[in-house]
Amino acid sequence: MQTQGGHANSMQRPQLWFEHLVRDDLTDEDSSDEEWNNTPTKRRGSRKRRRSVSVSPVKSPSKKWERSPLKKKIQNGATTRKNTSSPKTGKAFSTPRRGNQIGRRRTERQLSREDADDGEDRWRDMDEEDVEPPQPRFRPERDVGPQLDRTANYTPLELFQLFFSTTVIDTLVKNTNAYGKRKYQGQKESWVPVTTADMYSFLSLVLYMGIVPLKTLREFWRGSKLFSLPFPASVMPCRRFLTISRSLHMNDPAVEAVNDQKKGTSGYDKLCKIKPLYEQILEACYTFFHPYQHISIDERMVATKARIGLKQYIRNKPTKWGFKLFVLADSVCGYTLNFFVYGGKDCEPTGKGLSYDVVMRLLKIPFLGKGYKLYVDNFYTSPTLFFDLLRKKIWACGTVRPNVSGYPKNKKNDMIEKTPRGTIRWIREGDLLFVKWLDTRQVTMCSTLHKAYSNDTAKRKVKDADGKWTVKDVPIPGCIKDYNQHMGGVDLSDALISYYNVLHKTHKWYKTLFYHFVDIATVNAFILHKEMCKLQNRPVLRQKNFREQLILSLAEIGSTPRRSARQNFPTSPFKVPYVSPSKVRPAPPSDVPPTSRPFQSNVLSASPSTVLTPPSSTEVPPAAASGAPGFGHLPSYFVEQMSNVAPRDRATAGRRACVVCKRKAPVYCSTCQKTLCFTTSRNCYSEWHRRNGICI
Repeated sequence: MQTQGGHANSMQRPQLWFEHLVRDDLTDEDSSDEEWNNTPTKRRGSRKRRRSVSVSPVKSPSKKWERSPLKKKIQNGATTRKNTSSPKTGKAFSTPRRGNQIGRRRTERQLSREDADDGEDRWRDMDEEDVEPPQPRFRPERDVGPQLDRTANYTPLELFQLFFSTTVIDTLVKNTNAYGKRKYQGQKESWVPVTTADMYSFLSLVLYMGIVPLKTLREFWRGSKLFSLPFPASVMPCRRFLTISRSLHMNDPAVEAVNDQKKGTSGYDKLCKIKPLYEQILEACYTFFHPYQHISIDERMVATKARIGLKQYIRNKPTKWGFKLFVLADSVCGYTLNFFVYGGKDCEPTGKGLSYDVVMRLLKIPFLGKGYKLYVDNFYTSPTLFFDLLRKKIWACGTVRPNVSGYPKNKKNDMIEKTPRGTIRWIREGDLLFVKWLDTRQVTMCSTLHKAYSNDTAKRKVKDADGKWTVKDVPIPGCIKDYNQHMGGVDLSDALISYYNVLHKTHKWYKTLFYHFVDIATVNAFILHKEMCKLQNRPVLRQKNFREQLILSLAEIGSTPRRSARQNFPTSPFKVPYVSPSKVRPAPPSDVPPTSRPFQSNVLSASPSTVLTPPSSTEVPPAAASGAPGFGHLPSYFVEQMSNVAPRDRATAGRRACVVCKRKAPVYCSTCQKTLCFTTSRNCYSEWHRRNGICI
């Protein structure tokens, strides 16, 4: 040290007052790394000392020492004063010892990263062999498929009643009557209680409107040539249907009133209005069907324009605005196993994210079993979720976002620009496999059940050197191939619902979900029908035919309109047998004077001998026996056989479709038992009798 100090003193330069600082720096530079790291930080000097340390005398020699080897040592030396500033220049000295420590730490980190890159943790090519993980052993707690008597032949109505059971119908009837009585209290028109048969007729028409869609509900009962639909009027009058539709309720109004008082508190339930039916349908979904090994989870949107906080927006969905449902479905047949309506962040979070909580909630169904293969998209996929599912003996596969926690950040041997189509890169971290595949764009996957590459190929159209499109087999990872095959369970269910969707416009948001529950029940019943037919080797109905049979069955067990049924027409006291037109005597020529013509009715001329003789047990009036075939065909009103009809409704109550013009008429022939118009503008009554040779 003294030698170095002597060498420094022998240089031709003026003796500076901070010579001892240079000696201290040289001493520190020659010390070992351990001594450097163990050197205690010196105390900050006093204010007097800081003032005495001035940079102004150093200005001239500093330029001279720019090329001196001591310049680096002086700059990197350990100054005893930290953040010491000059009163003239305002410049400050910093403590370089701490900066050197930070720099050395950064260097160590870079070296450790390089060592890691040189190791096994890097993106591998598809030529490098991957260890195939052990495949799950499928152990369901029940036999997969329908949980029904597999030797019985179930009708569409019986399958539908698995979901809309007697308990569900009774709940709807009870709550609808409670709300309707409360709504119509104090109004001119009193509330007519809804019966179980009325509810079945209402459901029949709701399903019918999915097959024959019209813009408004009243158009189903219009009698014009364009909207001549006799079925709705034969099941339920328009006024009755609209009354039930307006008063439809799934929960008790008293329970809803109590819940409304809790609005703004943690005890408020946003889904209170749909809760009873919601829970009953949900229980039936996972009770009567056990899924196969492949299942999937995705979102479903139910379109609505309601101004309510439950409405969500998803940019990539065909239905962008509506209620969002998280759905667990079977990947093979599209059966809806479990679902729930997303009501916002109102549940207790686990701290692992919304997607994690959604998957765990949907899989929390009884008697599911072990060994299932779950497929999800990049909204749900995370290493934390897949590890936790693996502990529950559920294997998972799905697309993954590169910014998710736990995704490999290594860039060594990663894909570069202009990589050929079909290039594969993969990394395995324990049970997790991360795969990159380049198709039209880069796809990233995460899986716990696949091997990196299993020699699978996919056909893609590519351009050759001449610029022509050719079909080429490109490599594809096994996880992507299985994902494309089994991820569409929820999409298949959505497609089956959308074909004959019963959803129509409504002013109440909860009725939108009611119609969607009807769709879920109908589609699940149809899937049960298909599965049972496969087990019994019977022909499978198409969904439209299945719905048609279901509609007719519901109409049969439903209520008839408030009028006499067709087979219960009130009979006329005058029973005149039908006269064939061939046996009717033609009228005399017009040139015969009226006085010379034989006696005839004002509508028909017939010979007494042409009238068929009635049975001896039937008394025929003398007028009928004297040759008046139109005698006894008297018009009657349907309302005469009805009770509890308001005076203002007597003109239209019980109307049926006319057999001639198909428009609604309140009159029928008491003898022929045919509905016929008898008004100033339409006299179908006379036209039909003339056409059939009964009158002229």
